[in-house]
Amino acid sequence: MNNGSSVDNVVKALKGDLDRYSPGEKLPSSRALVERFGVSPVTVSRALAVLAAQGLVRTRPGSGAFRAPVEPRTPNPPDTSWQEVSLSAEQAATAAEHGERTVDASSVLATLAVPAPDVIAMNSGYLYSGLQPERELASALARAGRRPNAWTSPPIEGVEELRAWFARQIGGAVRAADVLITAGGQSALTTALRALTAPGAPVLVESPTYPGMLAVARACGARPVPVPVGVDGLRTDLLEKAFRATGARLLVCQPLFHNPTGTVLSQKGRAEVLHIARSAGAFVLEDDFARHLAHADAAPVPAPLAADDPDGTVVHVRSLTKATSPSLRVAALTARGPVMERLRAIQVVENFFVPRPLQEAAAELVAAPGWGRHLRTVARGLHERRRAMVAALAAEVPELSLARVPVGGLHLWLRLPEGTDDTGLVAAALRAGVAIAPGRFYFPAEAPAPHVRLSFAATAGTTEIAEGVRRLRSALDRY
Repeated sequence: MNNGSSVDNVVKALKGDLDRYSPGEKLPSSRALVERFGVSPVTVSRALAVLAAQGLVRTRPGSGAFRAPVEPRTPNPPDTSWQEVSLSAEQAATAAEHGERTVDASSVLATLAVPAPDVIAMNSGYLYSGLQPERELASALARAGRRPNAWTSPPIEGVEELRAWFARQIGGAVRAADVLITAGGQSALTTALRALTAPGAPVLVESPTYPGMLAVARACGARPVPVPVGVDGLRTDLLEKAFRATGARLLVCQPLFHNPTGTVLSQKGRAEVLHIARSAGAFVLEDDFARHLAHADAAPVPAPLAADDPDGTVVHVRSLTKATSPSLRVAALTARGPVMERLRAIQVVENFFVPRPLQEAAAELVAAPGWGRHLRTVARGLHERRRAMVAALAAEVPELSLARVPVGGLHLWLRLPEGTDDTGLVAAALRAGVAIAPGRFYFPAEAPAPHVRLSFAATAGTTEIAEGVRRLRSALDRY
């Protein structure tokens, strides 16, 4: 019996026993439950955590577990049915005038949702807590709080020291004046798409691509138009045709460790993307989210497209979040020319500015001697986890096709056997105790084949990866 099924059995048995206890009455001790069910203390602890999350029991450290009090009946919910008419009327009017706007967070929530304690998280887009620089972040935040004027309003564009650091990281002719600090990469993408598109306008995007960007584009009323990704990154032979066919004035791409395929745009492809976009009079929105996520066995990574752009074609997005912590929501938008004023205006209207203490802490973090050590630790940790996942998949679920083993990023992109329903498999996997992400969210149009994305970055290590893949095997067998 595996640990996941043991937890489920204990939860089911305790649920059946709850009616024997009055609200507030103490349940048997953990030791008694261990002896009764013949399981480990960890399994009992996890089962009680599940019941607590469901509001059925309450735990008190040092005292034990108690049946939760019966919640008073809630009054009848308000009648909000009128909102259906109001919202649909607004949407219809907007669609008729500007093109349809769709605000749908389901694709984003598929990777942001935190699984139950007994579920192995292979759906996340963030580092495992043990790979995050928690001590360094705490020290940086403490030092930042003692800086002069740390709690005053920052410059609208961002703290000069941090803007200069981002400019040096990008390279080329980029200066601090070309950098705008934003509240994370998602905020940067939102600001850029609002600045560079109009409702109803086509936007060229990679296929597959990051679902969060697709959600933002649709919420802005833009029409994502797919350009397939090949073995060397974005298919530039199809890019020029797409610009001609649509008249688009924006391409969104991830040239480095593309999400979800892990590809790196070739040197030839980089030059072609810039040339084609310039010829079309279009911008390139470069999402450089994985710049600090190269694995230990990766070759030196190419410079950003923005470093080779003398004409202001590229609007560049760089975030610190992926390589540090989900809560260090600090990123940079880089642009040259009049477009920067539009980006700045949207940032000011929507957010005013990024809190100064957070900017100061980010500046302290990247300037500290431990920053380089942290990135090397991440590179080793991701390399080790990726190798373990690739090996476990080959041994346990060889029918899942892995076209590319990436040397950067946080995840693997797997093709399912023909006829497999990716959302059905995701649901079966969750029942088996492992959370994965369905592939259909990554395609701007119909998916050409079923896929899933598996993250190795959020796992505790190789042992948990092996167990997660075994649970996936179980889900496939039951599916």
